Amino acid sequence: MNEHLNWLLYPWNFELMATSEIENAEEGIMDTTDTRQVFKATAFFILTTISIPANIFVFCAFLRTFVIEGKLMTADIILCHLAFVNLLVALTRSIPQTMAAFGYKNMLDDVGCKLTMFSFRIFRGLSISLTCLLSTYQAVLVSPATSRLAPLKSRIPQYLKHIIVILYVIYCVSNCNAPISAVASFPNNTIPPYTFNLQFCFVTFPNYIGFISGGLVNFFGDLLFIVLMAIMSGYILVLLYKHSKKVRGLRSSECNQSGARAEVKASRAVVTLVTLYCLFFGVDNIIYLYSLTVLRVAIFLSDIRVFFATLYTSVCPVVVIITNPKVKVKTKMKKQESLSQPTDITTSAV
Repeated sequence: MNEHLNWLLYPWNFELMATSEIENAEEGIMDTTDTRQVFKATAFFILTTISIPANIFVFCAFLRTFVIEGKLMTADIILCHLAFVNLLVALTRSIPQTMAAFGYKNMLDDVGCKLTMFSFRIFRGLSISLTCLLSTYQAVLVSPATSRLAPLKSRIPQYLKHIIVILYVIYCVSNCNAPISAVASFPNNTIPPYTFNLQFCFVTFPNYIGFISGGLVNFFGDLLFIVLMAIMSGYILVLLYKHSKKVRGLRSSECNQSGARAEVKASRAVVTLVTLYCLFFGVDNIIYLYSLTVLRVAIFLSDIRVFFATLYTSVCPVVVIITNPKVKVKTKMKKQESLSQPTDITTSAV
């Protein structure tokens, strides 16, 4: 039983490492002879270098549209907030995890650990809830006038600011206890029972019941949003299928066709985001639930879980950049500016 708890609660425990690996960790040096460690550091580095610039770009693109046009569409407001919270998830988890993978230790003190864990829990929760809100609104938007969701077409845009503020407040209040359990180190490097070693911080639980209950509460809280997103995405797919069959038998005007195409593209983008989130959530939590049922959990499984827990922050802005017209326009403008600069210099020189 004690051996089971040791492997269950310390998936990244230094006691599981080789002696040379411990020495390198203490010196802040990555062991380049360890293929798994090199691959892990490279994967997290790529993840971070994609997520931070991509989310900044998406956030600035919507911000620029708001400054120029004076307003944003409802879906664009949600996407703007989603890019913001994904950026902060990357800053509070991907960066520390990447630095830890490269061998940097003792990056944060107790206060830094508490702020990092508090911020990560808030913005991770906002990421899933905003994705759920986006899928719900898109389902409402494409629903027929006779649908029970039709009244929400005007109510969601009307109360969107209130909804987003309430979500921020809920996650701030519900995660107030998160900083209490986060510390940077322990006296004499002795890790107590029921402690997660995140490599850059430790999260400790008072007892086994607290450890299990805390994980299950988070799991079922996320699962609630996942189920709602899946239902809304399924509803969107059914409507898209019916719409495609209807379009084949009708000849509509070019204006109506372009409007319908825009809604179809937006719906497909939302369904793509939801599908990816469900996939990443599934891998993350399947590994977590699996860890509760086996005697020993391989270290690489723990690394995979952390990777998939933050992968959405990189994939989401890429999908938005590819599918959202406002962001794509910003991308084309950047390309045109970069192409026109050499021409302008040549002309002025002549």
